[in-house]
Amino acid sequence: MMRTRPLKVALLGCGVVGSEVARIMTTQADDLAARIGAPVELAGVAVRRPDRVREGIPAELVTTDATALVKRGDLDVVIEVIGGIEPARTLITTAFAHGASVVSANKALLAQDGAALHAAAEEHGKDLYYEAAVAGAIPLIRPLRESLAGDKVNRILGIVNGTTNFILDAMDTTGAGYQEALDEATALGYAEADPTADVEGFDAAAKAAILAGIAFHTRVRLDDVHREGMTEVTAADIASAKEMGCTIKLLAICERAGDGASVTARVHPAMIPLTHPLASVRGAYNAVFVESEAAGQLMFYGPGAGGAPTASAVLGDLVAVCRNRLGEATGPGESAYAALPVSPMGDVVTRYHISLDVADKPGVLAQVATVFAEHGVSIDTVRQQGKDGEASLVVVTHRASDAALGGTVEALRKLDTVRGVASIMRVEGE
Repeated sequence: MMRTRPLKVALLGCGVVGSEVARIMTTQADDLAARIGAPVELAGVAVRRPDRVREGIPAELVTTDATALVKRGDLDVVIEVIGGIEPARTLITTAFAHGASVVSANKALLAQDGAALHAAAEEHGKDLYYEAAVAGAIPLIRPLRESLAGDKVNRILGIVNGTTNFILDAMDTTGAGYQEALDEATALGYAEADPTADVEGFDAAAKAAILAGIAFHTRVRLDDVHREGMTEVTAADIASAKEMGCTIKLLAICERAGDGASVTARVHPAMIPLTHPLASVRGAYNAVFVESEAAGQLMFYGPGAGGAPTASAVLGDLVAVCRNRLGEATGPGESAYAALPVSPMGDVVTRYHISLDVADKPGVLAQVATVFAEHGVSIDTVRQQGKDGEASLVVVTHRASDAALGGTVEALRKLDTVRGVASIMRVEGE
């Protein structure tokens, strides 16, 4: 039997995502009520600019006083989609203290202060759900927190930023340069006016921290994630990848060490074989590849951003949290019992693709090979092309640590026959 008294929901933020959340709550109210077991009522909407017209939202629900809204005391759920660290952090903890559970899409805040937010939720016996914080509409957080709770996840390899994937895909398929592809992404609305958070990897790094923490039952903060952007990827890198039967993606990689004693989390461009499922992820789509001991290899794919896709994830959390409220229960909270150390990037072992500009004369290859050997880095393949006294030397290594590769490159730069290091690219997904 359905409860007649509605569950009251406050919405913090009414931009692209927030307005879509409000629209779905209104247009699909009967369906949501049937799925939850009680009607849901939009009790207030906090915004920064109250004078904007917001279709379908009664003017009397709109307020600029978000603090007063979350302190009402009669709210069941607060949905936070304003982003950033403050005032979002204070508003969320205030909501817990005044009796509301929280649904958030705030990846930056969760990556920085997730442990404190979970602690506040637990202190007040409330839920903190955040499916929309990673990969938009793709169900990923809940499968990791619940469906795979009995399994051991060893590795997560993912494309979690649609802007960068669109740019790299355009460079690969059309031959466009970085700036040309970025301009197209901006014109189509995939890139912000200031794309720094996307192209420099900050967005993906926040998502990697969240995923690693859940997958490995360990607290992983944004500062623990090694981050490299993709602005230095060139047409020459794209061409080299094609010659190897690869493509280049900006990847978020979270993995457990071979001995299980530590974990790593990193974001950087990498070559992946065309045979890998992630290689076929085109445009602004996201995909995450999960490797676990019992389930094996799983892939989650779909739109990773946008108003409607992200709102879908928010509403899914809303239904789950409201069901918990009716049942006077809470869902899974933070699981950090493993408390594994996060290893530095220097300990990460992977393959590398190194392109060198060298003198075109006898003995150069032997000198370069000697440097690799002296630093314990084994060479897989070498390709050399020369003309008019200059040459390009492309070396692909077997698996080596980042620290060993760094020492190798530093030594290569000191050789008189090496004019410069054109590019260094990791090779993943094998």
